[in-house]
Amino acid sequence: MGLSAISLGKEEKRAKSFEASKQLTLDNLPNAPKKASVEATGLVQKKQIIITGMDTVTKEDELLLKVGFRLKPSKTSFSKIRADLFFNEQKLNSVSITIPQSPLAADDFELTPVLDMKGINAGSHTIRVEMYELWSSGEKLSCTSKEVTVEYVPQTRESKLIRIPIVKRFEGVDIAVISESDKNIYHEIEETMKKELVSKRDEW
Repeated sequence: MGLSAISLGKEEKRAKSFEASKQLTLDNLPNAPKKASVEATGLVQKKQIIITGMDTVTKEDELLLKVGFRLKPSKTSFSKIRADLFFNEQKLNSVSITIPQSPLAADDFELTPVLDMKGINAGSHTIRVEMYELWSSGEKLSCTSKEVTVEYVPQTRESKLIRIPIVKRFEGVDIAVISESDKNIYHEIEETMKKELVSKRDEW
């Protein structure tokens, strides 16, 4: 074996030894920063709908339910929310709430169902609101609920009593509220427009 071959062999051994030493040093640095988990740093927060309060205002033959809610980590995490309203555990109504993405809008909102209480008997009644995101699969996400007990005293006496009230309307502050009846109307309008477009294409 010549001198050049011996020198080449020594160089290869030195290179391998250097690489091994380098790898060992990098892997075992005492103060090497470890990758922090996303959960630990709090960069990703769990999406939540928080009902911050429920108050009732009784007017003549009407009951207003003021529902305050907050979206976390912010409104930008949500686009639409569903709200179901229950009276003594019976479902009254369901609406879709469109969340504004305007930078001027806050993360706190208010929803106010207005109930027609004509014919409802006097006494304690439980009103519950359930809010959630609804996926196309039917799964409810970020679901939350809150209830309040109302001591109702009718202002007028009705000859016929009913078990559950009628939802007259839904009001909202800084949000768009679409009821099931409104949704059906919009769907019918869309279907009519589609049929008209198809008819016009056939005429062409």
